[in-house]
Amino acid sequence: MRIASWNVNSLNVRLPHLEQWLKDFAPDVVGIQETKLEDHRFPDAALLALGYRSVFAGQKTYNGVAILAREAPQDVQVGIPGFEDEQKRAIAATVGDVRIVNLYVVNGQDVDTDKYAYKLRWLEAARGWLADELQRHPRLVVLGDFNIAPDARDVHDPQVWNDNHILTSTAERGALNKLQALGLHDAFRLHHDQAGVFSWWDYRAAGFRRDLGLRIDLTLVSEALKARARGAGIDREPRTWDRPSDHAPAWVELAPPA
Repeated sequence: MRIASWNVNSLNVRLPHLEQWLKDFAPDVVGIQETKLEDHRFPDAALLALGYRSVFAGQKTYNGVAILAREAPQDVQVGIPGFEDEQKRAIAATVGDVRIVNLYVVNGQDVDTDKYAYKLRWLEAARGWLADELQRHPRLVVLGDFNIAPDARDVHDPQVWNDNHILTSTAERGALNKLQALGLHDAFRLHHDQAGVFSWWDYRAAGFRRDLGLRIDLTLVSEALKARARGAGIDREPRTWDRPSDHAPAWVELAPPA
């Protein structure tokens, strides 16, 4: 099962890219973030024509998440249970024998702002939810735009992206570590130790051409799936296309159950 995550940064703009990528990469499941579409405008018919069934939760202009799969997603959960939030940032569904949780984590704007405090509250709520999900669904993949670079290998300049910088601050990385301490493994790091592999590049200052990026799009696999995670990576190709998203898809491939 090939499972991917992609922040498309407006599905309305990037639908042709998504369609092309689904044909080229042929994932079995995709979690997408920043659809920026109200539900009645979601292009589920166009995606069904490509063989993907969709579940989604969106809103106008901001946020929005969806799960696409070759077989119909089951047991859908929208939002973090018990956490009141108007922003559409979380969706979960079961596909085959795997539970998928798709997160669009809060950006946080800047350290010590209200949005930063909201990010940390959101992550703590997500941790409680994922703990429950793991109890119910040991075979769990948590993916999405985490808006956190896990460590210095995942940023182009650790002197800039430091303990006091948004996306790399001590508290944000600590919150991510708490999620992983539940028994979730960064699939990319199960296969790759090297620095300098990124999933996001700023549109400004020729960020992609100069490879000034961050790895903030993650696929986390539970302990029960760790041995089945036979490959993981970032597909840079869509970031080279005309009018691209600023993110590239992250993916993990799971071997069939033993």
